Amino acid sequence: MKHIRFLMAFLFLSACIAAPTAEPTATASAPYRITTEDNPYAPQTGDLGKQISSVIISSVNLSEKFELTPSRVVVGFLGSMPSVCNELRINIEPPDEEFRIFIEVYSLTDPSVTCDRVFQQFEASVMLGTYSSGRYKVWVNESLVGDFVTY
Repeated sequence: MKHIRFLMAFLFLSACIAAPTAEPTATASAPYRITTEDNPYAPQTGDLGKQISSVIISSVNLSEKFELTPSRVVVGFLGSMPSVCNELRINIEPPDEEFRIFIEVYSLTDPSVTCDRVFQQFEASVMLGTYSSGRYKVWVNESLVGDFVTY
């Protein structure tokens, strides 16, 4: 009988004790672009009706501008387009939830204009905007070209 009373008292008291709760785990916030890029090659409303053409990219490089506050990344491109009539376009998407920035480089041509198909070399650079803290991977035309870190 003594044991039963002790057991009952123990069960009664243990019911009053709060059960420990699991600590919430810290989750990284989704990446976002704070300011947009300086992009003179961005798609324009006048591009509608033009034909999309590919480009040949010879090299892509990422460099940081530390003299700017906050520092920013410049993406440089060397390549060629199918003709002297083609216009270069560089479309930069906002970062996705996996901290990837996708850049599409292509050219446009007016289908009503006849132009000699002589390759035109190009050299272009685009300064990326500022981004929330994290390590970002940069993809150009579906190829990984590098990464950078923001604080």
